[in-house]
Amino acid sequence: MDRVKGKIALITGAGTGVGRACMKLFAQEGAKVVGVSRTQSNLDETLAQVKAAGGEGAVVAADLATSAGAEKAVAAALAAYGRIDILVNCAGVGYSWLDKSPGSMGPVDDTTPEKWAEVMAINLDSLFHMCRLTIPQMKKQGGGAIVNVTSISGIQGLPVAHTYTAAKGGAINLTRSIAITYCDDNIRCNCIAPGFIATPMVASVLGMFDDPQMADRLTPMKRPGTPEEMAYACLYLGSDESTYCQGAVLVVDGGTTARQ
Repeated sequence: MDRVKGKIALITGAGTGVGRACMKLFAQEGAKVVGVSRTQSNLDETLAQVKAAGGEGAVVAADLATSAGAEKAVAAALAAYGRIDILVNCAGVGYSWLDKSPGSMGPVDDTTPEKWAEVMAINLDSLFHMCRLTIPQMKKQGGGAIVNVTSISGIQGLPVAHTYTAAKGGAINLTRSIAITYCDDNIRCNCIAPGFIATPMVASVLGMFDDPQMADRLTPMKRPGTPEEMAYACLYLGSDESTYCQGAVLVVDGGTTARQ
């Protein structure tokens, strides 16, 4: 308990999945949390769960694919609590985005420039916008921690979802670059690389785990991870327990990449 007591944590993608789990866990561990996503109703549900568990927080609806949305989010956090000690970038889209945006998760020869720009804006530009605005504040206050949620698909290739894999690979290397650049400012930047996680983002493919043979091919643990398991990894990298972690990629995938 109290692993981030007294800290202010700004968490993107907080309306569902890993972002929601982070919001709840960081609050449980003593932080005041500010959650951001595009959908107000999802944020309200997350905040209600935080408060029901005795935590304190606030939410703001914003489109982080735009600089204006990121400015709104950062301004809201500073207005509420005056500082940002931890930034957790969970915002992004995955396979479920196909339902809203057909053609967004294909290989390069079946991806239009518009779909490429769309997914890049949500999955990589959002991270850039948030870091660009948060790092000066962290410099001013004497330091902070940034945790980016990437994917094992940023480490290994896929036959589909090429924009997604490119964005996640970019997020991993941006994490490393931020880490080495702002080390003297007492700003740490690390990331987690999840495998298959039981969230709405990949709900359409989780049925594969119902087949024992397919489940074994997907991961040695034969099950998807949970949002809460990812949140604990983010908590570690955002807390003072990881003060010698800088530019790290913490793979949390049930062993998927260990045997490849």
